[in-house]
Order: sequence, then C-alpha cells, then structure tokens
Amino acid sequence: MKKTGLGSPKNIPLTILVMICLIIAATGIGSLFRFIGFHETNIVIVHILSVLLTARFTQGYVYGILASVAATLTFNFFFTEPFFTLSVNDPSYFVTFAVMTATAIVTSALTSKVKQSALDALEKEAETSALYHLTNQLTEADDMENIISIASGAIGNVLRCQAKVLWFDDNKMTERHSGQQRDGKTLIWSKSAIEPFEKTNLSVSTGGWFFEWPIQGREADLGAVRIPSEVNLSESQTRILRSMIESTALAMDRLRSAQERIRSAEEAEKERYRGNLLRAISHDLRTPLSGIMGTAEMLKDMTGPDDPRHALVEDIFRESDWLHSLVENILSLTRLRDGAMPLTKQMEPVEEVVGGAVNHVKRQSGREIAVEAPDEVLFVPMDAGLIEQVLVNLLENAVKHTLPGDEIKVSVWYEGTRQQTIFSVTDRGSGIWKDDLPHIFQMFYTTPSRQADASRGVGLGLTICEAIVKAHGGTIAAHNRTDGPGAVFEFTLPMEVHSDAKTQ
Repeated sequence: MKKTGLGSPKNIPLTILVMICLIIAATGIGSLFRFIGFHETNIVIVHILSVLLTARFTQGYVYGILASVAATLTFNFFFTEPFFTLSVNDPSYFVTFAVMTATAIVTSALTSKVKQSALDALEKEAETSALYHLTNQLTEADDMENIISIASGAIGNVLRCQAKVLWFDDNKMTERHSGQQRDGKTLIWSKSAIEPFEKTNLSVSTGGWFFEWPIQGREADLGAVRIPSEVNLSESQTRILRSMIESTALAMDRLRSAQERIRSAEEAEKERYRGNLLRAISHDLRTPLSGIMGTAEMLKDMTGPDDPRHALVEDIFRESDWLHSLVENILSLTRLRDGAMPLTKQMEPVEEVVGGAVNHVKRQSGREIAVEAPDEVLFVPMDAGLIEQVLVNLLENAVKHTLPGDEIKVSVWYEGTRQQTIFSVTDRGSGIWKDDLPHIFQMFYTTPSRQADASRGVGLGLTICEAIVKAHGGTIAAHNRTDGPGAVFEFTLPMEVHSDAKTQ
C-alpha cells in the first residue's frame, strides 16, 4: 500500500535524470524540426510534450513545474535569437515564453492530478479487495485461533510487516492464544513489551517494540493488534487498518455470541436433566422414608426411656426425618424452578408466619430464638407456607452454625420509602467466610469444613430460600455482622400486589 516509484526520496536522482533526458530529447527533436524548416510552434509543442511526460513518470507537482521552467529556458537558449544565450532580441518572445510556461505548468498539474486520482482509485480498490477477502475468510472462521490467524495474516500482508493479533480471555491478555502469520516466519515478542499495554486505554498505545491498536467489541475490549514500531503508517494504511480491526471485532463478537448461546443451551439441558433426576430420586425415596419414619415413631412409643432400644429407635427416626426434609427441599426447589409450584399470595399477618417458623425450629432443636416485630399488626402479601419455609431454613442454618446459648434473633420491620417489608435472621456464630459470600446461594454449594460447620448439609436450603423470595418479587442477601461475630440474612417482600400475583 506504500507509494513507491519515481519521486520518492530514494529515487530523486533518478527522477531528475529522467527529466533532464526528456528535455534533451525535446531539444534534439526541436533542432531536427528547425533543420527541416518546421515552424517554431511545433518546437514549442515538443517542449510542452516533454513537460507532460515528466509529469507522467514522476510524482508530485514539483517536477512538472521544474520541467516547465527548464523547457522554457532551453527553448530560449537554443531556438531564439541570439542563439545559445538567454537574451531575447524580439520582445514578442516574452509573450511566447509566458504562454509556454503557463501552458506547461497547467498541463503538468492536470496530468499529475489525473495520475494521483488513478493511484487513489487503485489504492481504494486494493483496500476494498483486502477487506472483502478478510471478511469472507472471517465469516468462515469457526474458532478464535482461526480468526486471529486470518486477521494477523491479512493485516501483515496489507501493511507489509509482522502483525500480531491477541485477544482477551477472562479479561486478560492471553499471550498463549496469539496468532502470527507472515511468509511462514515467526516474530518473537519480548515479555517486557507486553506490560505497557493498558486494557482500559482506548487510544493507540506505544510499547517498547510495537504499536498496539485495541480491538473493541460491542460491550468490552476484545484484544489488540500489534504493529512493529518501525512501520510508519500512511493515512490510507491507517484507514484500512481501522477497517480491518472493525471486521475482526465483528467476527470475534459473532463467535463469542455463538459460543455463549451454545453454553446457555448446554446449561439449560444440564439443568433439565438434573431436575428430572432429582425429581425421580426424590419421588422414589419419599414413600420408603415415610414408612421408616412411621415405623420408628411407633417403635419409639412402644419402648420406654430406660429401654436400650429406645435410643436406637430415636436415632433412626431423627435420621429418616432429616432425609425426608432433604427430599422435600429437593422437590420444592425443582417445582419452583420449573414453575410447577404456583404462588398463592394473600395478605397474611407477619407475626403468625414468623411465630410458626420459630415454634417449628424450637421443637426440633430446643434452642431459644428471640423475635423482634412491630407493635401493630403488619399484613404482607405472601404465600404464607413458602415464606415460613424460608424462615425455617434460615433459622435451621443459624442453629447449625452457632453454639448452644448463642443468640439467634428474627427481626421484621416495614420500610415505607421502598414500600417493602424486611425480614432479618441474625446469629452470633462464626460468620461467613469472605470467599463463601458470593456462592452461598448456589445449588449444592457448601462451606468448607470448619469446627463451627460440623453439622451436615447439602447446599439446598439457601438456594430454596432465594428461589421462593425471588418468586415473590423480593431480594435476599447475606453478610457478616459489624458489631461482633455472627452472620445476617435479610430478605425483602414488596408490599404491592402485582398483577401476576393477583391472577395466581
């Protein structure tokens, strides 16, 4: 894409030599015309022709103007009296010289302009062709390695240099995924030259050995194009480079979108299979567990506390009750996610829902739980059974992670500015690890084993809580207490009954 030929700095001596040769040739032809007896007008035309040829085979207007002046002086020196001097006997020749010079300059300028227009057209044609081939190749690329290999090769061929394309993988520049293609050769880039690149810098940044041009996608930066620093880009090269970078960014965005759709479809398929499996297992376990619990309860009533078999029966009943609760949680979660458990929202008194959950946990654990609620009766639109299950899960989680005697409290209050009711379950346990906070509501996520976490769990309770609260249009969050050890779980319920809830 670089302009080369006569007129470039490396070929100035050759260009001047061509101009001199053309003037000499015009002078020789003019001498022949005078010997034959042709009129001076023909000799003038021959000199103007030499100026046109100079403009044709050189670049720029300067050489045409120099040739115009040189042709006029040569005509004056060889073909006007007194010959072989620059003096003029007939003043009318001054008009001839002026017209000759002006004609030569105008024709030279027009010739140079037409030639430049032709060169520009060729450049644009080459740019269009390069972009067309790049776009066609990128359309057929099916992975990121192919895209950067095609892009680096096309950019390198257009700029006639070693070009390198890199992309961001997980928001980092990935050197191991870089592509390089140029006549089968590989350029080694120093590690120190990578460090100056700033991902957030949207302008062209300069490294130790190269220029970096960012590849920007619709939502984020995708990578960068590296051009050796010794390459001086012209305006046309900069323009085509930007166009090629835009085409590369579109291809990267397209591939990422396709990969994201595939991943989403795979995740949806996995979730469907997992839900079906969980439902099947839960249904198969439900009936025998109910029988085991009933038999254990009957045997417990048939034995007294002094009977050595009584403790064994109690263990059987407790373990089967835990398994039964687990099965019910799994079924509830799968129904919520599949939309098979419709909400029945009604205006319910908060005190009754909180009291039912607290009494249930008290019976199971024997722990004291403090309750803090408004003095006046507070009615909230909710599915009372599901919200009570949320509170039970949060309280059981608090019991599991606190020592006997540690404080566990349920608080409820109304926030008028946001038109919502806030439920809070706090404890004085060991709190939540910082690394666990972003993941505690994920399915089957359990905290790494610690002394305070000795109680078992499969990571479904908080997931069910989140699903129920979101189904009500609320939010749920967890954080550590700021006034000492312990954790806080808060969820909100909107006070307005939405149209979808009314239809249900």
